[in-house]
Amino acid sequence: MQLAKVIGTVVSTRKEDSLVGYKLLVLEVQDPGSASPHSERLVAIDTLGAGVSETVLFVRGGAARINLSSPAPIDAAVVGIVDSVDVHR
Repeated sequence: MQLAKVIGTVVSTRKEDSLVGYKLLVLEVQDPGSASPHSERLVAIDTLGAGVSETVLFVRGGAARINLSSPAPIDAAVVGIVDSVDVHR
């Protein structure tokens, strides 16, 4: 699992049938232990209702497909909405 900030949404007029009904979010990966912000961005499906500017937990690869009702061609999925992050050094 990784942390990310939701920075946008993706609207698609046509998509794979197995993705119909899922919201697509643009995520910016965060590294809470680092002084500099991480700049990797990706698109993930959202089954929880996360919104722009929220911090979320997401997974990639096979773990992203576990909770889907039918097989879908995805590589990343939001699996949690974060309330707070505490990093102690």
